[in-house]
Amino acid sequence: MNIAPEIAERVQKLEEKYKNSGQDLGSYLDGLLHQRYLTYWDYIQLDTLLSLQIPRTHFPDEEIFIMYHQITELYFKLIIHEQKQIIDDKLQDADFFIKKINRINTYFKTLISSFEIMINGMDKEQFLQYRMSLLPASGFQSAQYRMIEIYSTSLKNLVHHTVRQEFEGSESLEDQYENIYWKKGAVDTKTGEKTLTLKQFEYRYTPRFLRIANEVVATNIFLKYKALPEAERANEKLIKAMRDLDVSANVHWPLMHMGSAYRYLKKEKGDVNATGGTNWRNYLPPSFQKVIFFPELWTKQEQEDWGKQWVDHMFNPEK
Repeated sequence: MNIAPEIAERVQKLEEKYKNSGQDLGSYLDGLLHQRYLTYWDYIQLDTLLSLQIPRTHFPDEEIFIMYHQITELYFKLIIHEQKQIIDDKLQDADFFIKKINRINTYFKTLISSFEIMINGMDKEQFLQYRMSLLPASGFQSAQYRMIEIYSTSLKNLVHHTVRQEFEGSESLEDQYENIYWKKGAVDTKTGEKTLTLKQFEYRYTPRFLRIANEVVATNIFLKYKALPEAERANEKLIKAMRDLDVSANVHWPLMHMGSAYRYLKKEKGDVNATGGTNWRNYLPPSFQKVIFFPELWTKQEQEDWGKQWVDHMFNPEK
């Protein structure tokens, strides 16, 4: 039997690849011989994926609500996938940063543009009824989004802005985490007590959040940027990409949620509480939180005015 030279060359490369695996090439070829052909639906686990939407009520639009949040979590996973590559990178190269951060920006832009589904893609009356079957679950409990924040910047930049100046020294990560901004978004507005939503979330994820914070305490994306050679840090494309990421994550993304909250929860006489009891009106506006991943890339005035223009328009539309 004559074997074409290009096939023989590939067989030789396969032998080189597998020679240190403890098995000879023949064993792997036997496995290939018996392996089934791969299909699209098996590769992406399509049947499993499409079975993961399990509504709690009979309202048709609840399935939209579930699917959109599942899609969002997959995009968050893509963002974290890129963040980890930046954190693990040893090249100290601006081009690599730009490539990865622009990918993250693309994911955020897709999420932001797709949020129209949440704002106008569901029947309001259906939402206000099936949401009561979801208590105390809340989108507030998205652990992946909190991981995105921790991978992006030093934990002190996520401390609530009203006490942030107190954390300029060597306070422990645990102390910083206890004062992280989003915790104030899930307290009872009357008593100041933590909601069940927050208690569940902390119990489930606090160990993981602190582990990640310790792992990236010297290698989060902001510190990786600051460790670049001066000439690389000054790259205008890199600075623009990082500023775009800051605005997407900390202005536009929460503003889309604010728009959704106004669509479904705003009433002429008082507001409807969010699922989980989160005080959305005080928690969502960017100007109320002033969360900025890369503060050194913004002027003091820009930091002071963070998201302010939009909030002024939202609460004072006559201006």
